[in-house]
Amino acid sequence: MSAPAPTVSPELKALMRKLKLGRLNDTLPERLALAKTHGLSHVEFLEQLFSDEATRRDGDSAGRRARAARLDPLMVLEAWDDDAKVTYDREVWSELVSMRFVEQARNAFILGPVGVGKTFMATALGHIACRRRISVHFERAEKLHKRLKAARLDASHDAEMRKLIGVDLLIIDDFALTALGAAETSDIYELVVERHRSAATVLTSNRDPSEWLAVMADPLLAQSAVDRMKSAAWELVIEGESYRKNEKPALNEGPTKPPPPKPRQRRA
Repeated sequence: MSAPAPTVSPELKALMRKLKLGRLNDTLPERLALAKTHGLSHVEFLEQLFSDEATRRDGDSAGRRARAARLDPLMVLEAWDDDAKVTYDREVWSELVSMRFVEQARNAFILGPVGVGKTFMATALGHIACRRRISVHFERAEKLHKRLKAARLDASHDAEMRKLIGVDLLIIDDFALTALGAAETSDIYELVVERHRSAATVLTSNRDPSEWLAVMADPLLAQSAVDRMKSAAWELVIEGESYRKNEKPALNEGPTKPPPPKPRQRRA
């Protein structure tokens, strides 16, 4: 007859809650059983138990940072579909995933046509950074410009710019998708100048960097900003079919149409 499963006393549970270790209750019974089965020493048992708690806290902390950074929770590296019909330089992508470009305060341009997964890849880099306790901010370019424009009206523009300048990794999605006015060009110039060689920036764009100048209002500021960004940037060009096709529901996943009723047979 097998020995009864180890139990956790109410007194021990109360002590763990007092020490803010209440979540250990989730794995403690299993760890007790494994320790008994494998004959673990007290030190080995504690190592496994505290490892569970450290992993959980790291995950919770990374999740909070990702939410604060406005990252889509579904766009993580593990969810990327390697069978997608897109091509890109895998060595450059591996370099970006290593996060060395953030440590070196360099930039990254993720370029390509609509729908090939640029936003997904940029967001995945943001999640990796959050797990490494790197401060991140993600925002679509159009929304960012509107927010900074509104900030000028309530005298909070300087404070908003300081936040953007101070973050370790700034991700701007759909950059230069539409024309930038004088104020928007000035904001981009200030961000680039202040962050140059001191913090990393990721830009996704449907346009080649050589086309960015044409959509920015002030040619001199535009040239200065783009030149600085390009001088310290990795370029990842993605080509192929739309990655969004992978997210499209299959026809057989939806509700099926009921079969037509059989004709009633007339009785003889």
